[in-house]
Amino acid sequence: MTGKERVTAICEGRPVDRCGYWTGNPHADTWPKLFGYLDCATPEEVYRKLGDDVRWIQVGQQTLHADGCFARCETEADVDGAFQWPDPDEIDLAPWLDALKGAQGFYRLSGNLSMFFHDNCFRGFGRMQDYFIRMYTHPEVVHAVTRRANDYYLKLNRRFFELAGDTMEAFKISHDFGTQRDIMMSPEMFEEFVFPYLKEQIDLGHEYGYRVLLHCCGAIRKILPRLMELGIDLLHPIQARAAGMDAESLAALKGKVTFVGGIDTQDLLVNGTPADVEREVRRVARVLGPLVISPSHEALLPDVPAENVAAMARAAKSACL
Repeated sequence: MTGKERVTAICEGRPVDRCGYWTGNPHADTWPKLFGYLDCATPEEVYRKLGDDVRWIQVGQQTLHADGCFARCETEADVDGAFQWPDPDEIDLAPWLDALKGAQGFYRLSGNLSMFFHDNCFRGFGRMQDYFIRMYTHPEVVHAVTRRANDYYLKLNRRFFELAGDTMEAFKISHDFGTQRDIMMSPEMFEEFVFPYLKEQIDLGHEYGYRVLLHCCGAIRKILPRLMELGIDLLHPIQARAAGMDAESLAALKGKVTFVGGIDTQDLLVNGTPADVEREVRRVARVLGPLVISPSHEALLPDVPAENVAAMARAAKSACL
């Protein structure tokens, strides 16, 4: 099976020859270690040697807002003047369209990550707590900022999807809603300030016939059923050591969403032996498989030994048989 065929079959609940595998997008400082260990010269050579089924082609500007630009907005009318909103029509999409065409045979994740939650949480309102406080003191401002950001992302992605057509399989979006222990705010606040906009993103992907992969770090078990109701098809990266995100705790959702990830990058891949890694891959595959085996965060840091990355890939090829 090709990577595209394998991951598609996993998503559809059809028989597969093995679990899928995706190395992710290693940190820039990690690549030299992988090159040396695997005797490769480019990331693509590494992916092919490890047997990756997935290619992630990330499109366009990834975040909006300048630091703290909305911190002093008192009304919705203040929002437009606080930031020079870019025009998504000015972005040259050709490089990403060419990359998609060059990745035939792999399961292609693409689109802009559309991170309005990150924009607001980590930049737009200054400190993270200021964003959350503004939800209570200035809800109309929070909605206005989110509306404008999401409109930008929707317009950019719609333009891209019109051109991409069937050269991609899934729309990858990214919102980290959890900490190590719990979700960042109450389910009720997510319902008011986040989920309506997230639903628009998910619906756009489905409109163009794509599955939707949500990257969401942290302990999000509490809102996972709701995220599935909103329509996500694949969940990444399954932060294994976050509360309630271990394989056993997620097993009840098997078959309702496709899992991508689950191999711990906080301890196992950093401190374990290759044998430890292989055992854990086989265990996660037994509990949640068939899934796409991948690190529990795609940006593998240089403290992860290359031999452990190779062990993860090797075990994925024999899992789920």
